[in-house]
Amino acid sequence: MVDLTREMADLMAALKGGARAADSGRGRVILFAAACGGEGVSTVVREYARCEAAFARRPVWLIDADLRQQTQLEAVLDEPARFGPPGPVSSATPDGSVFFALEPKALDAQGQPVPDSQYLIARSFLDKRLWVTRLRDHLLLPGQKTRLFEQSSYWQALRTHAQAILVDAPAFDRSDAVLRLAPLVDGVVLVVSEGEGEIDARVALKTQIEQAGGRLLGMVYNKSRATVPLAGRKSAHG
Repeated sequence: MVDLTREMADLMAALKGGARAADSGRGRVILFAAACGGEGVSTVVREYARCEAAFARRPVWLIDADLRQQTQLEAVLDEPARFGPPGPVSSATPDGSVFFALEPKALDAQGQPVPDSQYLIARSFLDKRLWVTRLRDHLLLPGQKTRLFEQSSYWQALRTHAQAILVDAPAFDRSDAVLRLAPLVDGVVLVVSEGEGEIDARVALKTQIEQAGGRLLGMVYNKSRATVPLAGRKSAHG
C-alpha cells in the first residue's frame, strides 16, 4: 500500500486553476504520463483520484488509457480499506462514445458489428464519488487490436458527468498514447521518479507534448517529498 495523501493534496492545490478553464459545470480532463516505465504514473494518478474524490461535489473518473496493460481497476479492488466496496459493473460511456476503436470489429449473432462501447466498463467506489474504467480485454478476439482515436467526443460527453477526469497513459517508451491524447485534454502532468529514466528522454517528451498541442501543467517527483512545477514555469497556475 502506498499512501501519498499529503503529496496529492499539495498537487491538488498546485493544479487548482492550472488546467484550461472548462465551461461552467463541466469537468476538466488531466492526463498523467511519464517518459519511461517504472516511474509510478499509475500509482500517482490513482492516489490523486482518491484524494480529489474525497472532496469532490461531483464524481471523479479514473480512465485507464493503457489499453495493453489494464491495471487500475484491479489495483483499486485490492485496497478495499482505502477505496471502499465496489459498485456493480456499469457502462463507462454516457452516450455510447469511447476513446478507442477495435479492429477488426467483432460481430454479434445477427452478423452486426459489436459497438466498441460494450468493451469499456466502470465500477464505482467511495460511495460513487470515484469511478474507475477497464477495457474488457479478455473479450477480445484473436487478432483484434485497439487504436486510440485522435479525435473523440468521449471526453466532452464525460465532462458533463464529472468534476475531474484523470487519465492514466502508458509510458512513452512503449506507446505514443500521450502524444495522441495530450491535445484532447486540459493539461498534462509528468511523473518522474528519482533514479529512474533518462533526463534527455524526459526533456524530449516535454517538448513533444507541447509540439503536439498539449499543455504541461507540472511535474510530480514520485518517491520524494517534492511536488514542483516544470522548470521554466512560475507555478502550475502559469
